[in-house]
Amino acid sequence: QVHLVESGGGLVHEGGSLRLSCTASGGIGSFNTWGWYRQAPGKERELVAHITREGSTNYADSAKGRFTISRDNAKNTGYLQMNSLKPEDTAVYYCNLKGKIVVNVEGAVREYDYWGQGTQVTVSS
Repeated sequence: QVHLVESGGGLVHEGGSLRLSCTASGGIGSFNTWGWYRQAPGKERELVAHITREGSTNYADSAKGRFTISRDNAKNTGYLQMNSLKPEDTAVYYCNLKGKIVVNVEGAVREYDYWGQGTQVTVSS
């Protein structure tokens, strides 16, 4: 059983910074993609950024130039550095880990899709 534990949310003033972390416990293998999503009140959950095992990244337009996603494979941890925060960034942020893991000696593969518990980010004006 894999658990994702998030940390780093909080309350900041407009223009401030926060760094979110998400650590996976349990076997996750090597082939995975970390993603960060957010959900504001009354809105659907949206992708903020994701990063592949090889380090290829993709950002929502709202995050480009302000947010940086990264990962530490040795620590099974994903990060989201958020700078120049705006009130419209206020939301619950969720980490996501999608990947594949070999489950037996015959090479059978199981896909997985795990979510963190969410962390509140509030940006005051």
